[in-house]
Amino acid sequence: MLQTANVLTAIAILIHFALMIGEIFFWKQPFIHKRLGFNLTEATQAAAIVANAGLYNGFIASGLTWGIISGAKGYPIKTFFLACVIIAGLFGAVTLKPTTLLIQTLPGVAALVCVWLSRPMP
Repeated sequence: MLQTANVLTAIAILIHFALMIGEIFFWKQPFIHKRLGFNLTEATQAAAIVANAGLYNGFIASGLTWGIISGAKGYPIKTFFLACVIIAGLFGAVTLKPTTLLIQTLPGVAALVCVWLSRPMP
């Protein structure tokens, strides 16, 4: 189960790393901002805020990576950061697009369940 938990956590890492790259470096490109319903003027105005969100996604990806490389001691780290993923995904589904539930929340929930099931016993 630990291997499954780490694979699902790695998927969450890749998702958040991709979000970070898109939000920080490619936000003003139409293939990114149009997916959220922004035109170029609006995307330009929101660029600094979106880049800040990208930075947070980078922190999430880094924290989850830290949890995986910490081995058995990474259980609380993965739990914390996956909870953050789920909360952010729920918030994004309410404030941005409902598809955030599929893209962000569902992988986070699956990973967290597997992390819980693989937790080290005292």
